[in-house]
Amino acid sequence: MTAQLIDGKALALKVREGLKGEAQQIATRRGFAPGIAVVRVGEDPASKVYVTSKKKTAEELGFGSWEHHLDATISQAELLALVAKLNADPQVDGILVQLPLPKHIDSNAVLLAVDPAKDVDGFHPVNAGHLFQGRPGLVACTPAGVMRMLEEIRFNPSGKNAVVIGRSNIVGRPMAALLINASATVTVCHSKSDVAAEVRRAELVVAAVGVKHLVKGEWVKPGAVVIDVGMNRGADGKLAGDVEFEPAKERAAFITPVPGGVGPMTIAMLMSNTVAAARARAK
Repeated sequence: MTAQLIDGKALALKVREGLKGEAQQIATRRGFAPGIAVVRVGEDPASKVYVTSKKKTAEELGFGSWEHHLDATISQAELLALVAKLNADPQVDGILVQLPLPKHIDSNAVLLAVDPAKDVDGFHPVNAGHLFQGRPGLVACTPAGVMRMLEEIRFNPSGKNAVVIGRSNIVGRPMAALLINASATVTVCHSKSDVAAEVRRAELVVAAVGVKHLVKGEWVKPGAVVIDVGMNRGADGKLAGDVEFEPAKERAAFITPVPGGVGPMTIAMLMSNTVAAARARAK
């Protein structure tokens, strides 16, 4: 058996194409397009790449798009004042504060200051709470993208054994909540878990811990679906996932590549959240 690749680039393009029409309808109804504001502090190279990609995608979809690039020496009070200004701006439907922030700024305080209705990252405790209670709301983009991938390959999590490796607030915890809401039997693995044993019995594996090749291919249950969220750069400069790809693809039914898997879907779901926020506010 050789796994079928889940093409994140192609699916992200499909999602974005579907958003164009809805964005135009919103613009016609209220007089301006969905809008997203991105706040970047300092000169983190990865953040610059991510923000540039997000801005480019937003502009391709016809969104209003604003980047606020602030000096790393900005005070927390000044940053919070900017967030308050964006909260009050009627043309801004989504606010994204790019992490990491400089060490002198309390990231939690800044994320908490974002209006939950504009929290297109899905990180605000209000939106996280809605997710864990099974209520509608803005969902963290990467886990939402994984669920869209599962839908695309017609994998129904209901009644399946699912293993999520990693318990971050950005991926692991919301991913587990989404799978619970989809009636999967979910195990969340962390540094104290017997990861090999859990993966061996899983029909779905979502690896999101940021350790290159932590998940060995031989652990993968034949016929399982493997979603690799990891993005690790090796000494040779090449990107690799959390899953040992080559041996894993000989056992899995479906697997995501790194790069070209989950990454493009994260940005697509950010745009989807922006449209959802605009739709809610247009009402």
